Amino acid sequence: MPRARIVSTGSYVPERVLTNRELEQMVDTSDEWIIERTGIRERRIASEKQASSDLAYEAAKSALKRAGLKPKDLDLIIVASVTPDMPFPSTACILQAKLGAKDAAALDVNAACSGFIYSLSMANAFISSGQYRCVLVVGAETLSKITDWEDRSTCVLFGDGAGAAILGPADGDAGILSVRLHSDGSMGDLLTLPGGGSRNPVSKDTIKKRLHYIKMKGNETFKFAVKTLEKLVADTLAEFRLKPSDISLLIPHQANLRIIKATAERVGLPIEKVFVNIDKYGNTSAASIPIALDEAVRCERVRPGDYLMLEAFGGGITWASALIRW
Repeated sequence: MPRARIVSTGSYVPERVLTNRELEQMVDTSDEWIIERTGIRERRIASEKQASSDLAYEAAKSALKRAGLKPKDLDLIIVASVTPDMPFPSTACILQAKLGAKDAAALDVNAACSGFIYSLSMANAFISSGQYRCVLVVGAETLSKITDWEDRSTCVLFGDGAGAAILGPADGDAGILSVRLHSDGSMGDLLTLPGGGSRNPVSKDTIKKRLHYIKMKGNETFKFAVKTLEKLVADTLAEFRLKPSDISLLIPHQANLRIIKATAERVGLPIEKVFVNIDKYGNTSAASIPIALDEAVRCERVRPGDYLMLEAFGGGITWASALIRW
């Protein structure tokens, strides 16, 4: 069966920049503390009129333009997001309408920060099976809409943005070599949005209790992420008998600089081979990896023949990796 390959990438971030200095005026925190604990210096914030589909649309247009494709060429659209425009219709269907991709099927994926890799896996499977030839995968988030700006432990972390990739059949040795997906629902309480679903429908009480904002157990999440990602990268390398030195670039989910550095150190990968942009955008959940991938491609950190690894950890709990020959 043919492999899928990434044909092109695109990304978009909102214009508004929210710096750590501005956050100092909002909650009890400091620029120095945020940088030391997270590596974040600023993040992008969507306007009141911007929804996740609007960010996804800009990223998708960029990816289509670079691929030399039209919306009519798309067979399938997958949008990974924990901040959909609304419960239904799906953000993917809204994006399909915005693009005018009338012949494309469309669906959303909710795997939190691992969502882009989960979606990449689905696109790879559809293309490998021969069912589709051209798939648009987008990670798009407006986390500022569900961030509690009174909670100093979480409001410093998140930002908004979107990244996109178009996939098609691969030629030769290039393409997606492996995708590993994992989850552990028993640890789902580490990162949640309690309100708004069928468990806690919207009410005056849920609003009063601030259940419609992100809740995170930071220390537990940090420890589990470092341990899990180390094994994930090691297992992915072992599957293809590769050494860390064979990897040209690791593109991790941009959640916390300390997690990124700890993972790289534990698997024996120099930080120079790790793509980091968390300082500019913060944690953009499912948009994190495709934004970083697009930046890496545009600044020529990725070249034909390179081994590229993506890895992520997020709510669910979910974690995932992808090994790609560019």
